[in-house]
Amino acid sequence: MQLKIMPKKKPLSAGRVPLILLLCQMISALEVPLDPKLLEDLVQPPTITQQSPKDYIIDPRENIVIQCEAKGKPPPSFSWTRNGTHFDIDKDPLVTMKPDSGTLIINIMSEGKAETYEGVYQCTARNERGAAVSNNIVVRPSRSPLWTKEKLEPIILRNGQSLVLPCRPPIGLPPPIIFWMDNSFQRLPQSERVSQGLNGDLYFSNVLPEDTREDYICYARFNHTQTIQQKQPISVKVISAKSNRERPPTFLTPEGNASNKEELRGNVLSLECIAEGLPTPIIYWIKEDGTLPMNRTFYRNFQKTLQIIQVSEADSGNYQCIAKNALGAIHHTISVTVKAAPYWIMAPQNLVLSPGEDGALICRANGNPKPRISWLSNGVPIEIAPDDPSRKIDGDTIIFSNVQERSSAVYQCNASNEYGYLLANAFVNVLAEPPRILTSANTLYQVIANRPAFLDCAFFGSPLPTIEWFKGAKGSALGEDVYGLHENGTLEIPVAQKESTGTYTCVARNKLGMAKNEVNLEIKDPTRIIKQPEYAVVQRGNTVSFECKVKHDHTLIPTVTWLKDNCELPNDGRFTVDKDHLVVAEVSDDDGGTYTCVANTTLDSVSASAVLSVVAPTPTPAPIYDVPNPPFDLELTDQLDKSVQLSWTPGDDNNSPITKFIIEYEDAMHEAGLWHHQTEVPGTQTTAQLKLSPYVNYSFRVMAENSLGRSLPSEASEQYLTKAAEPDKNPMTVEGLGSEPDNLVITWKPLNGFESNGPGLQYKVSWRQKDGDDEWTSVVVANVSKYIVSGTPTFVPYLIKVQALNDVGFAPEPAVVMGHSGEDLPMVAPGNVHVNVVNSTLAEVHWDPVPLKSIRGHLQGYRIYYWKAQSSSKRNRRHIEKKILTFQGSKTHGMLPGLEPFSHYTLHIRVVNGKGEGPASPDRVFNTPEGVPSAPSALKIVNPTLDSLTLEWDPPSHPNGILTEYTLKYQPINSTHELGPLVDLKIPANKTRWTLKNLNFSTRYKFYFYAQTSAGSGSQITEEAVTTVDEGKMAMASRQVDIATQGWFIGLMCAVALLILILLIVCFIRRNKGGKYPVKEKEDAHADPEIQPMKEDDGTFGEYSDAEDHKPLKKGSRTPSDRTVKKEDSDDSLVDYGEGVNGQFNEDGSFIGQYSGKKEKEPAEGNESSEAPSPVNAMNSFV
Repeated sequence: MQLKIMPKKKPLSAGRVPLILLLCQMISALEVPLDPKLLEDLVQPPTITQQSPKDYIIDPRENIVIQCEAKGKPPPSFSWTRNGTHFDIDKDPLVTMKPDSGTLIINIMSEGKAETYEGVYQCTARNERGAAVSNNIVVRPSRSPLWTKEKLEPIILRNGQSLVLPCRPPIGLPPPIIFWMDNSFQRLPQSERVSQGLNGDLYFSNVLPEDTREDYICYARFNHTQTIQQKQPISVKVISAKSNRERPPTFLTPEGNASNKEELRGNVLSLECIAEGLPTPIIYWIKEDGTLPMNRTFYRNFQKTLQIIQVSEADSGNYQCIAKNALGAIHHTISVTVKAAPYWIMAPQNLVLSPGEDGALICRANGNPKPRISWLSNGVPIEIAPDDPSRKIDGDTIIFSNVQERSSAVYQCNASNEYGYLLANAFVNVLAEPPRILTSANTLYQVIANRPAFLDCAFFGSPLPTIEWFKGAKGSALGEDVYGLHENGTLEIPVAQKESTGTYTCVARNKLGMAKNEVNLEIKDPTRIIKQPEYAVVQRGNTVSFECKVKHDHTLIPTVTWLKDNCELPNDGRFTVDKDHLVVAEVSDDDGGTYTCVANTTLDSVSASAVLSVVAPTPTPAPIYDVPNPPFDLELTDQLDKSVQLSWTPGDDNNSPITKFIIEYEDAMHEAGLWHHQTEVPGTQTTAQLKLSPYVNYSFRVMAENSLGRSLPSEASEQYLTKAAEPDKNPMTVEGLGSEPDNLVITWKPLNGFESNGPGLQYKVSWRQKDGDDEWTSVVVANVSKYIVSGTPTFVPYLIKVQALNDVGFAPEPAVVMGHSGEDLPMVAPGNVHVNVVNSTLAEVHWDPVPLKSIRGHLQGYRIYYWKAQSSSKRNRRHIEKKILTFQGSKTHGMLPGLEPFSHYTLHIRVVNGKGEGPASPDRVFNTPEGVPSAPSALKIVNPTLDSLTLEWDPPSHPNGILTEYTLKYQPINSTHELGPLVDLKIPANKTRWTLKNLNFSTRYKFYFYAQTSAGSGSQITEEAVTTVDEGKMAMASRQVDIATQGWFIGLMCAVALLILILLIVCFIRRNKGGKYPVKEKEDAHADPEIQPMKEDDGTFGEYSDAEDHKPLKKGSRTPSDRTVKKEDSDDSLVDYGEGVNGQFNEDGSFIGQYSGKKEKEPAEGNESSEAPSPVNAMNSFV
């Protein structure tokens, strides 16, 4: 018995067991093999093999032939019905039946009319095993009637108007094909403006003067009778109008805003919209509730007709055509309903059973509306057919049990609805036959090594035999570990080797007997080209030789053929072929191309190619070197599941030899338009064996490279879709983290389309608690990257694995990773918190760790919140922003830096996990000890007098404790910057003002001032100031006061003093008149932009400060007018500027100018000088 099934391996039980094909009772189609010897004595019910179509339109000029052919054993007899009653062909002399056939021949050419034999015919083929019936064949003669005579008036209309020329052909059988031509039988041109509708009418969206003609003729061609009918010509005259008013579109057909259309499944759906308007409208189509199906949608007649082929129920819906021009747009909705005549889901198949077996006939069909299923037995409705106890009808299925020989019959299944019917014959043939092997004995099979071998064993028997294969005379049954057995009995050796050579025996058994057959297998060495032709460059007129050396099996005779550009070699004596060589003499430009050596045997064929490039024989101007031209003629051969051979023809190397070829691939299914590197091969190679991945729609391209660079890519090769396979890898980066306390979020990096290896990519997500005894819980999810497990305990370790699968199978077992369910806030606060104060700015905190179970998450550390709650000095509580310090991990102590001395601090500690913070520990309070204070906030010198200076200051901004006292140190500075003796003075802490008395007049002093606490002295602030005299009497009074203060000198030197005073005045006046300091000239000469003149009304200088005690004064050091000292002020001195100072002197020599540093300063109070009134002395007196 021969199975109508594609060859397919059947897996057998594990282990080395006999390789047996158990062909059990099958509902698949079974058929008795048409072997002549077998049919001589094997009975078989009739089977209709050929019949005329259901709708049979005949040519009335020829004889009518109604076909009906059938086979069976014994040969069947035939009978006919016509219009439901028996058709007695013996009574009609015009009707005959072909011998050994049921085909009717009705001779109407001699006499009679075809119309007489119109009707519904049905053929019945019958033998002793049953009766098969044909379809109902409706016979109708074709008709091609003439057009009715009519008088057509000329049509006259203005330029721009719309026009419809009706065709209205006569109704024929089958319907005619319509086209428009003129008197010269030339087709009328059509366009977006002028087109023919589906009904045959000719539509003008708007007419033009050139449309004027008198021979618009509609033709109807009746193909069945090969006749053409012609309508009367129509005359059209278009009158030119001065102004053509443009207008928006309106539909010529169909009418209105909506219409309906019904079509049958499998037919071509044609929807039409033709519009008029000026300018000519353009038609667009959309489907309102979906998209138009790709690859089945076509636009005809300048997009006025939408066609969908192989229409199905899914194509039902609303289709909208839109007509649009510059003045507007309109639309028309066509509601499409797709009905369906019956079509098979599962047609009944012939059933061959042995006595006592069970079986079933299944008849399943679909349609719209749903078809009705009815059964007949031997052409008779089964309800009135003879009863069979082995038969039971269950709707669309007939079930047979314990059949006997009398159960043989032919059953007909009829599926019908209002749009048509299906009729299928299927016989039940009850046979008791011992096994028979139909393959010829001692058949010799020859196979090339390392290729599959298929050894046939066609068989028949009832009951179905089992099949065993043996090797050698005393060999054991072949096992499944090496061999495969197909359902038709064929033995497959997947990879035949030399040791596979030998005799194989096929044994077929059933309960009625046994049969066997021997076949022989020979394994041959593959044919190989061991010396391939090589790429050659030859000058025109020279000779070139290609070598092709072939190695083959010694029992096979190869034939070697040479091709040029895949065609035979030119019939030219210049081409000579010997055993291993092709020689081309006197090479010309036309000889360039690809030469291929093809070695054939009766079992295999191999080939190799080389390119011949012909160049000019004489030196030419310097060659142009460039990157190669792209390869071309890409071809895929040896297409296997995981490999393919790619071959190509190199492009021109542009005078630089090709060093290598680069092959890239595109996956049109997953990453269309993106090219990836596949491999590289040497420049002498024009083929490559490429390894492929499953379920990839490959395209390849090749680039050539020489010393100058890489060519453009070649054209893409044909596409090659590899078979699907199970995934070979699992997703990466699998993690398990909870987003809530009661869930586990499992994430992974999905496989890309290239890695899926097949359709239907999914993931099997599995999990279980790490420390529990639970089994794995698994779920299969779509191609996503996350799955959430709900209802988990809080922060419990889980074992997780994610396995990829597709429609073919599963990937390898995945690796197990560990994750945790969601975290919750910690429950316990750190205990035993205590603080050790290290110094006034640093404290050390210790605490006990919380229990691990109370953390309920990943421990991230401990967080200390601390804040300065109260000042220990002022005792006034005020809220200060809390500071936070986090200690990572499981540390149990930490340092708090940057504290303020003499302050009251509070702190608490919280444990932190991935969810957040736990409760706070009880507040702990600590105090920092006193520290040294900061410098006083400001120091000003006010009310300078002849012998006193008053100091004012602000307390330190950060006392850092309780102030005990202030220390003031000061010393005079002479004109040479030498410092005098240092005076140390203690001032009570509650003072902010102090006056120094008994100072030297016109003397500069430097002051050092700082505060103290019990912790020590703070930072100092410095300042400088000058005692002053009355400005109007500065020169004389200074000298007088200076002498007057010397009491012991008054009485002794009174007369001398008066004389000296007079002399000094005279001398001073003379020097002042003759040596006036040229201040203006110096100012113009130096032009220092940083120096600004002093105000005329204020000739005093400010006090100077030095940021360090013993550094010399530097230029630009000034004190603002309020004498507050800023640390950022410059420490510059006037003396460093020499004569560049922008200053002025009075007539008496006093200096009234003002020094300006780099920043603009406020003027300070002046002072009097006791030195000689010279410019130098004046300068020095202010140092």
